[in-house]
Amino acid sequence: MLEGKTIAVVVPAFNEESQIGMVIERMPWFVDRIIVVNDNSTDRTQEIVSGFLQSKYNHSDVKLVKKRIEPGFYNQADILLQELNDKEIAFFTPSEVINKEPEQDRIILISNSRNAGVGGSIARGYKWCKDHHIDCTAVMAGDGQMDPDELEKICMPVVKENIDYVKGNRLIHGSAHIFIPKTRLLGNSVLSLATKVAAGYWRISDTQTGYTAISLHALNSIKLYKIYKRYGMPNDMLVKLNMAYCTIREVPIKPVYRIGEQSKMKIGRLIPRISFLLFRSFFKRIWGKYFLKDFHPLFILYNMAFVLFFAGIPFAIWILLYILGTVEGERPILSTLMFVFLTVTASQSLLFAMWMDIQDNDRLYK
Repeated sequence: MLEGKTIAVVVPAFNEESQIGMVIERMPWFVDRIIVVNDNSTDRTQEIVSGFLQSKYNHSDVKLVKKRIEPGFYNQADILLQELNDKEIAFFTPSEVINKEPEQDRIILISNSRNAGVGGSIARGYKWCKDHHIDCTAVMAGDGQMDPDELEKICMPVVKENIDYVKGNRLIHGSAHIFIPKTRLLGNSVLSLATKVAAGYWRISDTQTGYTAISLHALNSIKLYKIYKRYGMPNDMLVKLNMAYCTIREVPIKPVYRIGEQSKMKIGRLIPRISFLLFRSFFKRIWGKYFLKDFHPLFILYNMAFVLFFAGIPFAIWILLYILGTVEGERPILSTLMFVFLTVTASQSLLFAMWMDIQDNDRLYK
């Protein structure tokens, strides 16, 4: 525990037989639960973790019990939420808790019956922590790429200052541009820029880091089973948290590579896939947060910018065809004026919308 608050760490693991033991052994003393989610591994990952269930690392002084709300005159809404929470497990990838006494064990082994992806595995671990009312839940990869000595500073803003979501930032570290592989650094920079726009957290960077901590309040504020199941999970998570008005903070962490981990990411496929995810998420955030939940003028400005931009495309095509000599006739002066007017107006609307977006979301960055 930290400051009297329960701490858990979700460890998604897919074919991590060479690293998972090190991750468990080096977990800091204040971690009350280590939730290892074996994502249908084909190697000895589950066998190795099962061996730790009989070891000294499985001892915990904190017993967890699922809290239940007793029906009362004024808490029917809370009872309904409790019932929905009980039923939502059906929306997750089918899995099994291997432990015989999960409320007492420190290491919790959850085994997915089929591969759920890193995002799906983290979401399943989040679900367990949410059901057991863990105050602060962190995520550490099963390949050992996250320094356990930095876990406390990741968790403390959640524990002491009630921040909803804390994420590490490797790009602040002085060695980042030298130590991080160039392809990953480039991909991270591109996706970080796109995520700023899509998620509304304009002051964040290093969006692809998975070293995070989240509060129980935040876990209860989003639908965990709808978290993106693959490597775009951190980006999708930021969008969902922003739509739930969750506060966020970044803390500097060191980049960790070359410790025996085997990367499963394909950068060439990852960037287009996540970019499309962020494109959809942007419109979902604008419509959901600034129209359906609470109206804001930036909703009009953003949508007007896109409408005017697309309205200018036919004029741009006509001007281009005239320049290429494909069409004949008088100079397209009117088309040129319309294109300039629509482009300038769209650009102004977009800039004003982004400025309002930054101002509105600045309150969430703590």
